[in-house]
Amino acid sequence: MVRAYVLLAWTWLRASAQYPASLVLLTLGSFVINGLDIAAIWVIFAHTPTLAGFTLPEVMFLYGTAGVSFALADLLFGNVDRLSQHIRAGTFDTMLIRPVSPFVQMAADRFGLHRLGRAAQAVAVLAIALAQLTVPGSRAWMIPLMILCGTAIFAAVFALGGALQFLLTDAPEVANAFTYGGSQLTQYPLSVYGEQLVRGVTFVLPLAFVNWQPSLYVLDRDDPLGLPGWLRFASPVAALVLGGAAALAWRAGLRRYRSTGS
Repeated sequence: MVRAYVLLAWTWLRASAQYPASLVLLTLGSFVINGLDIAAIWVIFAHTPTLAGFTLPEVMFLYGTAGVSFALADLLFGNVDRLSQHIRAGTFDTMLIRPVSPFVQMAADRFGLHRLGRAAQAVAVLAIALAQLTVPGSRAWMIPLMILCGTAIFAAVFALGGALQFLLTDAPEVANAFTYGGSQLTQYPLSVYGEQLVRGVTFVLPLAFVNWQPSLYVLDRDDPLGLPGWLRFASPVAALVLGGAAALAWRAGLRRYRSTGS
């Protein structure tokens, strides 16, 4: 599956490389547009020294880790949320008769490096935040792990959103509420939201494990809601459980899919 994904992605990369100016402009555009999010955070801190008790570098750390995780998941699997377009056009039927997993074909469809602009912007913010924070080595090991698990969690959310479109072909907006909406949610301290929402994204759709719970460990912070301390180390478990649920949902959607007949 990995080899097939790489070959398909490489094919799309070769196609996009035929228009280098367009590729560069799209990448820069993605970098600048996503930079508006951090500009909004700076505006907030121009009027207050802390946000829910978190300083500007700490919020930038949350933003950067969430941004890198989402950007990598979007780059690798974000095209799955376009499944309904292929179903309506009848092009998904052709994917089913090819000797490659339909999920891999959907994920690699129209693969484009211009999405690295989002990742580059998030990495820059994360680097600035870490330069201003004092994170001891005994806690820094959590940072790459939380980015890896966050990427897996967002990838699973993309897959769940794609699986939903087998039933509701007009549901991309519903899926985007959890993918792109989840990205926006995790850019800020979850303590700014209501307690019920925080519990929902901890125990139902585990977006809190993208960066919030592990960040409490990295930043040596107490959980504002008093949740158990062991949750700070549960991101790998959350990623595995949500990934398993996404795989089952995708397979169930495939079994129930009925061809458009085109």
